[in-house]
Order: sequence, then structure tokens, then C-alpha cells
Amino acid sequence: MTQKIALVTGAAQGIGYACAKALADDGFRVVLSDVNAEGVAKAAETLGGTAVAIACDMSDGDQITALFDQIETEVGPVHTLVNNAGIALPGRFLDYSPDDFRKVLDVNVVGVFLATQRAARTMVDKGLKGAIINMSSINAVVAIPTIPAYCASKGGVNQLTKSASLALAPHGIRVNAVGPGSIDTEMMAGVNADPQAMKIAMSRTPLQRLGSATEIANTVAFLASDKASYITGETIYVDGGRLGQNYTC
Repeated sequence: MTQKIALVTGAAQGIGYACAKALADDGFRVVLSDVNAEGVAKAAETLGGTAVAIACDMSDGDQITALFDQIETEVGPVHTLVNNAGIALPGRFLDYSPDDFRKVLDVNVVGVFLATQRAARTMVDKGLKGAIINMSSINAVVAIPTIPAYCASKGGVNQLTKSASLALAPHGIRVNAVGPGSIDTEMMAGVNADPQAMKIAMSRTPLQRLGSATEIANTVAFLASDKASYITGETIYVDGGRLGQNYTC
């Protein structure tokens, strides 16, 4: 059988790298992409095997097109796309820059749309029953005042996921999302180092611990597999129970 190909964006570290590893462990040939060219090259080298690294800025439509063109020429058509790349750019709401707001949406929503569209075109053309998994967040539902663009973008990801799933279902292409809660990655380093901040985070996490990047990656790998063959248009929240609470401390 021809080895299936998975593309993971934002794969130089953290959740993206964990997703690439989980998919490689499941037998995919993995392409890791990231705006950090040196970092993603090291990540692919660490992953080993047939992993390939390609630098790409997901806010740039021309680069996204070139990314898929290169993969299809040098590796093959993408069967599974994981739209993980994302940025937050925190700031005070009243002072928040419109340029920063647009930068976040360009990566987190427009980039996801363009990559999904480009991947789906080839899947449809070649008759591939592919899977697309978008990285959402609990902040698609609950908000933080210092990351307004991020919250807006993840709400957009959820709706884009539903819209794409409806458009692509007739072609046998499934589109889902995963919404992490508090995950032990580089983004949580500040919370880890601050006992009071960690206490607040745990007060709103029923399982009383941070999640791991591997736990997010395992959910992504499930959605990419035939075990999830009747799931599309859904966002699965991996948050230790946080969204089930009706209060925070």
C-alpha cells in the first residue's frame, strides 16, 4: 500500500511536533511545516524516518500554495492536514492594535481556510477520502480579555470547520477540530513558573493538572484515523473538564 502523507503546520515544537510524531507512529509519512525554518528542520531531524521539513508562513497565501505544490511534487498528495499553526499576540483591549488583530486572523483563520481549500482541491481531484483537523481552543467558547484576536480567531476556526465539513462531506473528506485547554507547552511556561497563576489555572480545571501535548496529538491522530470515520464537523475539547464548569475562582 502507498504510505499516506500528513502535513502538520506549526510543527517546530509543542503540540504541532507532538501531532507529527503521533501521525508518524500511526504509519503516515509526515511533512512538518513552520515559519521557523531552522526549528522545523531540527524537528524533522529529531522525528527521523521519512519526515520532511518545509518552511512556510501561514499568513502568506502564496507561500501556502507553494508549500502544497512542493509537497505534491516531491512527496505526494496530502491525505491528512493538521492546521496547527497559530499566534496570539496579547495586549490590553483598549490599546489593541488593528494591525495585530489582522495578523492573528491572517494566520489563525485565513491561513487555515487557504490550506484547507488547497488540500481539499487535490483530495477531490484524486478521489482521496482525506481528513482535515484544525486546532481550535477553549477560547473559542470562553474568553480572556488580553487576547481578543486569538479568541475571535478560534471562534472563527470552529465555524470554518463546520462550513468546510458540509462542503466536503459529499467527497468523503472529513473536517474536524480539536480545542485544547491548559496544555503544558512553551506557551504555559509563565504560568508554570508562577504558583499563583498555576493555582488559578487549576481552580478552573476539574482534573487538577495541565494536559500534555501528547494528549492533544492523540486526539488529532484519532480524528485522522478510520476509527473516526463517521465524525465530521465537530470540535472535540481536550480541556480536563474546564468547559463543563459554570464558575471560575
